[in-house]
Amino acid sequence: MPSIFTHQWDTSVYKGSTSINTGLFINGEFVDGVKNTTIDVVNPANGKLITKISEATEADIDIAVEAAHKAFETTWGLNCSGSKRGDMLYKLAQLMEKNIDDLSAIEALDNGKTFLWAKSVDLTLSISTIKHYAGWADKNFGQVIETDEKKLTYSRHEPIGVVGQIIPWNFPLLMLAWKIGPALATGNCIVLKPSEFTPLSALRMCALIQEAGFPPGVVNIVTGYGSTTGQAISSHMKIDKVAFTGSTLVGRKVMEAAAKSNLKNVTLELGGKSPVVIFDDADLEQSVNWTAHGLFWNHGQACCAGTRIFVQEGIYDKFLQKFTDKIKEIKLGDPFGLGIDQGPQVSQIQYDRIMSYIESGRAEGATVHVGGERHGNEGYFIQPTIFTDTTPDMKIVKEEIFGPVGAVIKFKDGKEVIKQANDSNYGLAAAVFSQDINKAIETAHAFKAGTAWVNCANTIDAGVPFGGYKQSGIGRELGEYALHNYTNVKAVHVNLNWKM
Repeated sequence: MPSIFTHQWDTSVYKGSTSINTGLFINGEFVDGVKNTTIDVVNPANGKLITKISEATEADIDIAVEAAHKAFETTWGLNCSGSKRGDMLYKLAQLMEKNIDDLSAIEALDNGKTFLWAKSVDLTLSISTIKHYAGWADKNFGQVIETDEKKLTYSRHEPIGVVGQIIPWNFPLLMLAWKIGPALATGNCIVLKPSEFTPLSALRMCALIQEAGFPPGVVNIVTGYGSTTGQAISSHMKIDKVAFTGSTLVGRKVMEAAAKSNLKNVTLELGGKSPVVIFDDADLEQSVNWTAHGLFWNHGQACCAGTRIFVQEGIYDKFLQKFTDKIKEIKLGDPFGLGIDQGPQVSQIQYDRIMSYIESGRAEGATVHVGGERHGNEGYFIQPTIFTDTTPDMKIVKEEIFGPVGAVIKFKDGKEVIKQANDSNYGLAAAVFSQDINKAIETAHAFKAGTAWVNCANTIDAGVPFGGYKQSGIGRELGEYALHNYTNVKAVHVNLNWKM
């Protein structure tokens, strides 16, 4: 039998305890993996072991898929009305609200984000997402199409069936909500793999899914490594669709596996290298505040982070000084500490990756304007870092770093900066700051990106689509658009009085 992980917090921002089953959640039960192997979950604040969880392998995915298929054919899919699915989703959201402190603390523990940020942002957005799709569950309808008086023609939006979902470690619970919300609302059954670095909030959610009344097999959560569990999901012949959020490199592998197996439907939300364009007429204070949020939110571990900061020459010096002052106010430390803004990076692997980019920037001739070093003596803390004196061909300008590292770049001409902003393999998001609303909107429209923010950055809403152009992905998360990812459209022609 799987073990139960318990943890007690007695901190300045939260006092409480949690209990989490560390097994695989398959067919409504927690079970050990077939091979009885485990994965270590590490606290990024100190590098110490938190607990061990069960590891899923290919055989476990087979079992989960069979459970999902059985549920789809008997208790879910077209066998459960949209209103009932909506009721269960809404109850799940209520249970998340009831357990918001517990879920926030778990998120801070194995991810490293601060408890207060996890509660005010991650949990708030996760709950609103589940509520949003609870409302959509009974509104997923087709249309009657006028063709000929001799026949009735209409379309149906039917659930795809069993879907595989693979989520990242940067927003563990939020990404889970983004994935399961539209999939369950439209009647699909799920086999979901959370990141092996941050599995605990997904495992805690299993108990809430049970309590909300979802039938066994509708949601199956399997913890494992990408190279085994993720590969098994992507290539499984009985999984009809796969949704992945993560790096562009891994996204290619998911798409390849889907194509080489049963040519399953694929949606991908991938990397980014978002530009921020700040014109001379921008509100200086607000542009500094929003740009800091756009870059350093979640310790820079956000696919939409604004890491290429283009500042027009008329305010460049003033902006850089105020931005530097703002960065120096960012307080690093224990995610459960009072007044802490930034916790550790998620893992030793990610810490090493980010530091290697910082060293690359130095080696290629860029100037470390602020930061660039480790913070403290334990854990995976990195100082907020800004480079200046960069060139477009530098790795720190071209490649996604996924950490608290950005470049401030001076520009002169508005048309030229659009070319620079769009000169990227990525196209997930972009931001523009200007008090000239015509200029701001024209710039937003010129960005080759799936999201354009005007005089703000990194604002997300459950009803607004999110996704990328170019190598930042395929398809859209959130809003009504995400429902299309999880339905097949069927056209029905009914002969009324058409004689042959």
